Amino acid sequence: MAIIDVIKCEVNNTEFVYKFPSDDLKLGTQLVVYPAQTALFIKGGKIYDAFTEGTYTLKTENIPLLNKIINLPFGSKSPFKAEVWFINQVTKLDIKWGTPQPIQLEDPRYNIIVPVRAFGQYGIRVANPRLFLESLIGNMTSFNAQVLHEYFKGKILSQLSSLISKKIAFDNTSILEINAELIAMSEYCQEQLNAFFEKYGIEMVDFSIVSINVPKEDPSIIKIKEAKDLAARLKITGKDTYQMERSFDVLEKAASNEGTGGQILTMGAGLGVGLGVGSSLHNMTSQMVNTNPASVPPPIPQATTYFLYINGQQLGNQTIQSIQTMLAQGVINKDTLVWTQGMSTWIPLSQVPELAPLVVQQTPPPIPPSI
Repeated sequence: MAIIDVIKCEVNNTEFVYKFPSDDLKLGTQLVVYPAQTALFIKGGKIYDAFTEGTYTLKTENIPLLNKIINLPFGSKSPFKAEVWFINQVTKLDIKWGTPQPIQLEDPRYNIIVPVRAFGQYGIRVANPRLFLESLIGNMTSFNAQVLHEYFKGKILSQLSSLISKKIAFDNTSILEINAELIAMSEYCQEQLNAFFEKYGIEMVDFSIVSINVPKEDPSIIKIKEAKDLAARLKITGKDTYQMERSFDVLEKAASNEGTGGQILTMGAGLGVGLGVGSSLHNMTSQMVNTNPASVPPPIPQATTYFLYINGQQLGNQTIQSIQTMLAQGVINKDTLVWTQGMSTWIPLSQVPELAPLVVQQTPPPIPPSI
């Protein structure tokens, strides 16, 4: 084989490794290393000298480690044998990834598991040529971006499922809001994945999650949306007002279903005591059940009803019985403001003559002295 005069590497930018096809070298040969390349001299499977960007004339002075092993003689044309490997350090930016199967993520706010699919791309470069060659390449003479992606695809996807779950849990990000956090999530995933790639001399660059697809019609998403709507209503209206609205919804359904009058009467009466609408419910359900005018009893005399001011809300049509129940439950107390027809202003419950005895009834008698 002819003695080589020039050593260089001219391959496409998808190749990370190129082994020069001859090991018959000589002193005085020119070594050309292009930008973003590193040339490594190998003898007996061991890496000795390394050259970065530039043009070099090989001589004993600039290959000192290799010279110690093979005892190069003096002279500009002395032959010797050594392998030259070029490591391409150009960044390959357009490696795409995607989850072939949905990954299961638990929404940290609503504790509902949702199947999602994620897509994106990343770049990769050889950051440590020596470590890359020693830990990953071995004696392979060619190693491109596609081969590297196939090597690590499974590892990347398995780690992404865990990393995304940890990130949304730490930030308390709902699945419904996840696409607004893709930049921060991408940066977090790149930092964590680079910790894995470093041991192979590789650096991940510009890792990005382009989209996380949430199935809108999936039952889990529907549940999360319902939970979110409920939380919003409770925040805006307050718990007490929301419960009252739900009770009125029950009454409305009862009024539209004549076939279950007896059951509705029993259920509605219980709700009415707790919410102060017992008399209205009784009148309504009685009219539903008794369809024969001859059997309809005369109207029940209307008792006095009161308005209560609770948590910034007015709660009207409260009877003495419902007020007594709310006192017993601790919902209101003697200082709760009350108003009814004939009053000029709101006054504390304990100052209303008809209601003052209720407050006294809720106060236990003194504890007798011990004997």
